[in-house]
Amino acid sequence: MSRCLPTEIKTIADKIRAGRRLEPQEGLRLYESADLHTLGELANLVRERLCGRLTWYNINRHINYTNYCVLRCRFCSFCRPWPSKRSQDDFSPAHGSPERRSQPPVDDSGYELSTEQIVDMAREAADRGATEVHIVGGLHPRWPLDHYVDMCRRIREACPRLHIKAFTAVEIVHFSRISRPRRSIREVLQALREAGLGSLPGGGAEIFDQRVHDEAFKSKIGEQDWFDVHRTAHEMGIFSNATMLYGHVETPAERIAHLVKLREHQDASLAGRPAHFNCIVPLSFIPAGSPLAHLPEPTGLTDLRTLAITRLMLDNFPHVKAFWVMTSPKLAQVSLNWGVDDIDGTVVHYEITRRNGHAGRHQEMTVDDLRRLIIEAGRIPVERDTLYRRVIRSKDDWTAEGSA
Repeated sequence: MSRCLPTEIKTIADKIRAGRRLEPQEGLRLYESADLHTLGELANLVRERLCGRLTWYNINRHINYTNYCVLRCRFCSFCRPWPSKRSQDDFSPAHGSPERRSQPPVDDSGYELSTEQIVDMAREAADRGATEVHIVGGLHPRWPLDHYVDMCRRIREACPRLHIKAFTAVEIVHFSRISRPRRSIREVLQALREAGLGSLPGGGAEIFDQRVHDEAFKSKIGEQDWFDVHRTAHEMGIFSNATMLYGHVETPAERIAHLVKLREHQDASLAGRPAHFNCIVPLSFIPAGSPLAHLPEPTGLTDLRTLAITRLMLDNFPHVKAFWVMTSPKLAQVSLNWGVDDIDGTVVHYEITRRNGHAGRHQEMTVDDLRRLIIEAGRIPVERDTLYRRVIRSKDDWTAEGSA
């Protein structure tokens, strides 16, 4: 790092090289700096200190089981309201999509997948070599907790080796509230784990700030409930991820505060809980189709800067993931030299966001695609399972290093 740096940035760079933790104001100063190249060099230094040139990917399948949701978050283009005039017979369990009967539904873009469909998707993924299904959806107004427990149980019975990473903290709180009799967060997680749940994704965090919460997702749970779920999961030995949705109504200072709160939670989990956050997934906001469609998308420079600063601020997170669906494959590839060490997986279908007006559900990268992106970036591709164990494949089988 031979270029002449401003004194303040040089002081921050010296702290990073010495392995010392950054303060919030130092993270904010990095956001304000125009020197993106130095930021990338520093984030890459930390990345290589943790995992060298290795870059992780996995073979997975995303399943978004319904877009009916009781919430109305302003940044969301995925959710659909439950039609006010309809009966339970308006849906075909065989197809999981609206069927016109005597009266058309109010919004025929809503859908719900049957448990049979979900199990079929999981079985297809396992047959294609997947090690994980990632299952999230809207907060359905009619399904009871037993529906989700049965979903996990049926997948486990059909695909006993497939890791089930499912249900954001927002969904877990919803399950607790709708259960009869009312169950605690711990009881909900226990029921799901006994049915086959393996870990939690990190969605629903958005930005931990009251102003942003009230402006962009007022009806959704706040940071206290989100952290309650992940703290309880970690106390129970259930690993999870964390996210940050950036590029909408929040400020850089609010992003930094969000990361600091995640860092503090991770400190506590690492110190005294049997599980912790595996990785952080910064998510680039895609405004198209949402009530915030008038806002511009985050630029590629904002994406790179945010990914790099995330790596620098979260010194206790082992991995930073670039979710290529939301950053684009090309930007995700560049980010592998800006602090990122995980490019996610094959995905296959993803309903929640679609970049550049993509109209279809099919959003897939092949293993060859993922490996090519990683190798072209000068990195070493390594297939992982959900818990970041190296996957070893033979002709028709696979094992994870260190697994029972």
